[in-house]
Amino acid sequence: MTAPVPPADALRRSLAELLDGLPPTQAAGAVERLIAAYRGDTPTHAPILRDRADVAAYAAYRMPATFEAVRSALAAFADTVPGWAPGSHVDVGGGTGAATWAVTDTWAGTRPVTVLDWAEPALALGRELAAANPALAGAEWRRARIGSGLTLEPTDLLTVSYVLNELAGPDRTALVDAAAAAARTVVIVEAGTPAGYARVIEARDRLVGAGFRVAAPCPHSAACPIAPGTDWCHFAARVGRSSLHRRVKGGSLPYEDEKFSYVAATRLPAEPAPARVVRRPQIRKGQVLLDLCERDERLSRTTVTKRHGDLYKAARDTDWGAAWPPDETI
Repeated sequence: MTAPVPPADALRRSLAELLDGLPPTQAAGAVERLIAAYRGDTPTHAPILRDRADVAAYAAYRMPATFEAVRSALAAFADTVPGWAPGSHVDVGGGTGAATWAVTDTWAGTRPVTVLDWAEPALALGRELAAANPALAGAEWRRARIGSGLTLEPTDLLTVSYVLNELAGPDRTALVDAAAAAARTVVIVEAGTPAGYARVIEARDRLVGAGFRVAAPCPHSAACPIAPGTDWCHFAARVGRSSLHRRVKGGSLPYEDEKFSYVAATRLPAEPAPARVVRRPQIRKGQVLLDLCERDERLSRTTVTKRHGDLYKAARDTDWGAAWPPDETI
């Protein structure tokens, strides 16, 4: 019996097949133009992805990064609710469905899945790609205007990834409020920039105000201890670079790190991590320096040395964004 293909591998294979027959210069040109459009001011009445060529090129370029970022956020949330799995999933502004693939990689089994987006070419391609993922066989791909006036059905899990940056302030507020009214758990992912972090914090505050508890990355639901304008909370996910990535960016490394900010807020009885590693650990001779966001609503730096035994070994192996300390060393 053939073993099932992991979602990450199936997605990578499907995206590679997308570019067959699309001239490399056309794909790279489409990606460069779309990146410029996404970095600018996007009017809420006009989707950026206009046709299949746009969608194919951008999906091949961006879906792996979106998948890895959302998967990292979902994994951190899943650790706070062991044994739980969503009975349904709505992906708002999901485009070609990267977040739906990340959900199937995080929790086994099938569930009702709905992807909402205003770009019909993106939905059509997402539906086509989903054929390679049995867990998405029954997914519904529905066109909808994202923002004010959006109606959301009740769901266990709602994801919003790399969408808030496309919306004007009132539409962002309306979307987060609608998500809070419809879902038991809301996971929002944005670019790991100061502006992306600001949008995540804005959404986080509204979700907490609506009665949600922050499960990840924060160890608490109080105000973020980072003084506004001094820094921003973000993490990184390792992404394998395709040939398209290397052509567009001119890079030679086989990977890149996708920087992202996120919040996972829930009405479930989640147990947040005691602390979260919020910067890349600094490994020095005989010691590891960890910058932590802690449950008592403060940022701190902890030095773990060889004298700490197993904790030192764990510190050397820990990653940026991981819970601290690991369960087995508490």
